[in-house]
Amino acid sequence: MSGNVIEMRSISKSFGPNRALNGIHFKLKSGEIHALLGENGAGKSTLIKVLGGIHKPDEGEILIDGKRVDIQGVQDAQSHGIGVIHQEIVLVPYLSVAENIFLGREPVTRFGFKDKKQMNSRAQQMVEQLGLNIDVNTLVGELTVAQQQLVEIVKAISFNVKILVMDEPTSSLSDEEVNHLFITMEKLKKNNVSIIYISHKFEELFRITERITVIRDGTYVGTVNTKETHPNELVSMMVGRELDNFYTRTYARQEEVVLKVENLSKENVFEDINFTVQKGEILGFSGLMGAGRSELMLSIFGADPYDQGTIYLNGEELKVKECSEAINKGIAMVPEDRKGQGLVLINSVAFNMTLAELKNLMKNKWLVSEQKRKDLIDKYVKDLRIKTASSDIEVSSLSGGNQQKVVIAKWLATQPKLLILDEPTRGVDVGAKAEIYSIINELAKEGLAIILVSSELPEIINMCDSVCVMRNGKITAQLAQSELSQENIMRYATGG
Repeated sequence: MSGNVIEMRSISKSFGPNRALNGIHFKLKSGEIHALLGENGAGKSTLIKVLGGIHKPDEGEILIDGKRVDIQGVQDAQSHGIGVIHQEIVLVPYLSVAENIFLGREPVTRFGFKDKKQMNSRAQQMVEQLGLNIDVNTLVGELTVAQQQLVEIVKAISFNVKILVMDEPTSSLSDEEVNHLFITMEKLKKNNVSIIYISHKFEELFRITERITVIRDGTYVGTVNTKETHPNELVSMMVGRELDNFYTRTYARQEEVVLKVENLSKENVFEDINFTVQKGEILGFSGLMGAGRSELMLSIFGADPYDQGTIYLNGEELKVKECSEAINKGIAMVPEDRKGQGLVLINSVAFNMTLAELKNLMKNKWLVSEQKRKDLIDKYVKDLRIKTASSDIEVSSLSGGNQQKVVIAKWLATQPKLLILDEPTRGVDVGAKAEIYSIINELAKEGLAIILVSSELPEIINMCDSVCVMRNGKITAQLAQSELSQENIMRYATGG
């Protein structure tokens, strides 16, 4: 590697009175995979949108191959060889892979008609160059999330991309799919494509990147060689302080059984599930993607009917056919997809926080008590340390960690007896993770029964009293806290 393919010098950007970027520096070498790291709200997305032509910087300059450029928009960025793959996939599901790759620039015959044969041939050639096993005639909606991510890469490369930005590309991928993605990235690197890689997963950064640049509160903190740093240094750079107690856990399990599940089954999804959760206990659920963990939780929450078995809540048999009944009985669930299932993104923080508890905030049959509503919102903003300029702003404007706290607040407002947390720290930075762990620990100390579903083994091992491991819809083991290790969990998760 020699020379910088990209230099961003003293980039600043404000939105009204809010300064999102303040003199940021960033350099990307040719053929390098370079991580951009920072807490949610640190300015990573804004910096990438400046590079990708979505925002114009107020100050600073961008150099490509040593020459200053003035990027006027997304198409202009593409003409300079810059491609951005955003966290939310933006493909058209009812069009084929080939049609998505050439959308808006389809090859045409000499008569002006779309040349589908040439389009499919060129698309298939690009797919095969990366060693991908994808039929370009397949509708994108029929592909897995991982395959759609790969189609996004092919689409970016079709613009003769030299600089590829990947924003949290593995957030919804299994370990096997992540491996395939990393193999694809290595092939791109050999073809002299430089990659800016955004992720909160340290294990990925240490596996795939050469350098890591950290930004905090819109300012440049520093750049380190990946082989010469360690997680504690990166955390300190990100949050501006050492995180001594990343996982906070006070074990306070009580004798009283809150939830008992007996012989629960749903055809082709999960089978013969048995477990209990006691007051003050955090029971973990681990397993590979597709093991049936989330589907089981949705059935307990009343969102998806099960075929047979019995659920008891505080000793009484629970027969719920929809979520509203489960909520009324005292079950709450923070889903794994906070944007799609947990929040109404176009509405305010206050609206989202009170959505599940409206009936108890009523002054009479028709009117909400504004004082009760305000008291509830103020309580949870304070208790959960939600960083928001106002409870009246759109929840979509908050960072990922603060959005997740709003979802948690929404369900805590219902005063649940059982709280199900499905991937509660997915897409959340380390500082917000530590705060969420502290919140979960306090809830357990207060006697709340908690089920924690997570794909992050350190999270499972450090936060749970015991762990149910699932494989192919069955619980293959329930491990006590003293038995928890990554090797033990993976052995039962894989059938090894």
